[in-house]
Amino acid sequence: MDRRIFLSGTAAVIAVAAGGYFYLRRNRGAGADLIGVNAGEAENAGASDIPDMTLGAADAPVTLIEYASYTCPHCANFHKTIFPQLKADYIDTGKVRFIHREVFFDRFGLWAAIVARCGGEDRYFGIADILYEEQSAWLGGDTPAGVADNLRLIGKRAGLTGETLDACLGDADRAEAMVANYRRQADKDGINSTPSFVIDGRKYSNMSYDELRGILDGKLGN
Repeated sequence: MDRRIFLSGTAAVIAVAAGGYFYLRRNRGAGADLIGVNAGEAENAGASDIPDMTLGAADAPVTLIEYASYTCPHCANFHKTIFPQLKADYIDTGKVRFIHREVFFDRFGLWAAIVARCGGEDRYFGIADILYEEQSAWLGGDTPAGVADNLRLIGKRAGLTGETLDACLGDADRAEAMVANYRRQADKDGINSTPSFVIDGRKYSNMSYDELRGILDGKLGN
């Protein structure tokens, strides 16, 4: 996705899910918006408490970080068409350690990430798969409240209770920490579009599987 990410200054305001989610549930159809978190304020929101979500051997010879948004069509396409091959050929075989890092272009992407993380590491990638596979469906809610309800249904399909989902979506401190973590990591790695990849410290833009395989094989000495 070629939407630019503004990583510095006070002009960038990222919508945070928590308080606004419940406001929307109390005021359906009222056009309610979310609480905003200023970029500078977010830096103090406990970003270090947000763990990376990883697949593969911790001691794999190559580390691949994907920066992606749950609302990015190109990211959804990557996870539908390329990621299964990557997982089978490199992650499951112990060659690559994979890290998925969320990028937040909008409140819906943040809500989706909150739901994915709500199930912990055991459920995270399963929920992420559904979010990418069914992206157009859950984003098709007529209102923000409709999108939120679609995301809650996905969470319930993954085995989460309504009470658990409400607690996750209502945790303003956690949401702010996720925003701060995204900003810190994306700024450090120079991320300005999605999907982007950082392979052993070097950034790459979106690519075909053949291109990705060539890079990985080169680093593996194949």
